[in-house]
Amino acid sequence: MGGKCISIKLLRMILVLSTIFYNPVPVGVAASHGEGIPAVGLLTFGDSYFDAGNKMFFSKKQNLPQSFWPYGKSRDDPNGKFSDGHIVPDFIAEFMSIPKETPPVFKPGVDVSRGASFAVADASILGSPAESITLNQQVAKFRSMKSKWTDDFIGKSLFMIYVGTEDYLNFTKNKLNVDISAQQAFVTSVTNKFKNDISLLYSLNATKFAIQLLANNFANNFCYTCRLGCLPISRQEYKTGNECYEPLNDLAKQHNDKIGPILNDLAKEHPGFQFTVFDFYNAVLRRTRFYVSNTSCCGVGTHNAYGCGMGNVRSKLCEYQRAYFYFDGRHNTEKAQEEFAHLFFGADTNVVQPMTLRELIVFPFNEPMREYWKPSITTNPT
Repeated sequence: MGGKCISIKLLRMILVLSTIFYNPVPVGVAASHGEGIPAVGLLTFGDSYFDAGNKMFFSKKQNLPQSFWPYGKSRDDPNGKFSDGHIVPDFIAEFMSIPKETPPVFKPGVDVSRGASFAVADASILGSPAESITLNQQVAKFRSMKSKWTDDFIGKSLFMIYVGTEDYLNFTKNKLNVDISAQQAFVTSVTNKFKNDISLLYSLNATKFAIQLLANNFANNFCYTCRLGCLPISRQEYKTGNECYEPLNDLAKQHNDKIGPILNDLAKEHPGFQFTVFDFYNAVLRRTRFYVSNTSCCGVGTHNAYGCGMGNVRSKLCEYQRAYFYFDGRHNTEKAQEEFAHLFFGADTNVVQPMTLRELIVFPFNEPMREYWKPSITTNPT
């Protein structure tokens, strides 16, 4: 028994040291983040991954889990974000030299002079999400506030979007045994609506779009836990043990395959339309081996994927969250999110294309794209 305890402690120490001493940021990226960046805004749209706290002000429910410890644990600040600390947009704002975190737009009286978060947990592209809003309704909220910024400021600002997870999670829950043609039809409906919503934003003077793909990677089994169907919550809810729930992976792959071509079409139809696409789960192919990634840091159940922050649930909490890839059943730890942000902002075309976020921000306003999105071929990490 004593030898087993020592082995477990040794494993934990190796994981901790790996996360401390492994440097995930490409050489020269960190030093160049704030240099030469114009004073533009950051506006974010989507679901819980980008929610800066809107759910707390939008929802009628009291005592939402994300407003309580251990959420915010790493910064001693549970403020409605689904992480132990900062999320990706917080780091991007820092890289852009924006002095404050992007504020939740539904919080009364916030300063939106350098942008705002319109993202709300549980948001979807289609349907009428309970206690939330669709991407289209977020765009409508932006339109109602558009007069707070000049058209020039809007046109030069960055619009970050991550949405679609809820559509496919709900689809698989409600339709367990649908055929391939029904899946394809649903994905087409989701992505067509997504294109319409992006086009609406463009008509409101937005021109610079940063789109984050859904959690999925089929080209490499190394990052087995990086897929939508391999999230701790997916494995736990569908009782797949160490296996993934493949219908979710299939839907995410079909969705992701359509996003790049959609954005290419928009850029060719509208010469001032500029974009980049971040395949952030492709990005972590070389990183999940440095994390505990098959279970969550906070929660209960077979994969600790449920109940984090809930007052009536006796959740388990890991000893060192920076060693974990997931903080709760589907959201990443601050450490992982910081890595994503660095990669999104300044990594190579294996991660983000056709340009980095930094390149997109400084790209001449209202000029046509010089390169377009291309399907990538993922190779085994070395």
